[in-house]
Amino acid sequence: MNTTVNKPDRQAQDDEISLKELILKLKEWYRYLLSRWRVIVLAGAIGGLLGFLYAYLKKPVYTAECTFVLEEQGNGGGLGQYAGIASMVGIDLGGAGSSGIFQGDNIIELYKSRSMIQKTLLSKGNFNDKQGLLINRYIEANGLKQEWAEKRELMEISFDIPKDQFNLQNDSVMGIIVNDIKKNYLTVSKPDKKLSIISVKVKSKDELFAKEFTDKIVENVNDFYIQTKTKRSLENLQILQKQADSVRHVLNLSIGGAAAAIDANPNANAAMQILRAPSQRRQVDVQASSAVYGEVVKNLEIAKISLRKETPLIQVVDRAVLPLEKDRTGKAKGIALGGFLFSFLTVIGFLFNKAYRKILE
Repeated sequence: MNTTVNKPDRQAQDDEISLKELILKLKEWYRYLLSRWRVIVLAGAIGGLLGFLYAYLKKPVYTAECTFVLEEQGNGGGLGQYAGIASMVGIDLGGAGSSGIFQGDNIIELYKSRSMIQKTLLSKGNFNDKQGLLINRYIEANGLKQEWAEKRELMEISFDIPKDQFNLQNDSVMGIIVNDIKKNYLTVSKPDKKLSIISVKVKSKDELFAKEFTDKIVENVNDFYIQTKTKRSLENLQILQKQADSVRHVLNLSIGGAAAAIDANPNANAAMQILRAPSQRRQVDVQASSAVYGEVVKNLEIAKISLRKETPLIQVVDRAVLPLEKDRTGKAKGIALGGFLFSFLTVIGFLFNKAYRKILE
């Protein structure tokens, strides 16, 4: 008689034994942890107390937010018909048909550039009715002077000097602060990719610094953006304005010369045509100057249209207003998180200790 157990039956039996052993092992661990419940509860209580102290002592983080709408007009279209007219007299209207320096979301990258952040830090803000540099407020709020107590060259550092007088220490400290603001303070984004609304957020434990820094960086970056976008058109407009003033001056001289020539021979003999030549030459000068002046003025007006068309519209929607939004860990949340964390770590420690002893047996 064949008493050999079939292979599938043996596999099922082994699986049943393994499952039974697992259940027994879990019960053993549970009874072990239950015997240590006092220690686990004590660890949870200590963790809850530490969580409460953390929530109580931790300074809140303030968030200042400014949102604005950026709208840029197309550079082609209606000005195309004027570009040809202007090119006939050798005038470049600047931007007619070009895409400009900035495109799309590049203004967001401007906010993260060192030059803009540095310019903002060197701007003056209003702190409790007192004017002061933002970088000095940052140093004070973060207690950097205490960290520099043993470094004389840093203790004597000053940013209340012209930028071109900065030394190596100034540039070094400025670089560290700029990087810290880029990583931990400043956030620039488009909440909705389909819209032209841009949000600028600054988080800081210093409420006044967060508000002032937000206001200043929005002002600095947006002004720089507009100036750069319209730089070429503005330069062309200034050139055309100088040309118009110059031609107008020549026209005035020509008109005066024609009048003087007529006054020199008020009753010229009709038989002596040579006497009329000076006044006729002056009249020709007046007509030529008038024609040139009219063309320059026309192109000057076209350049003004081009400048207005290339100037982006930046309209602030919401500014940072005191009191700012405050992010602070609640005391109940601190107690719950601290208690859970310490209890969990204690349980893990007991299980690890029991497993280690089993291995050594």
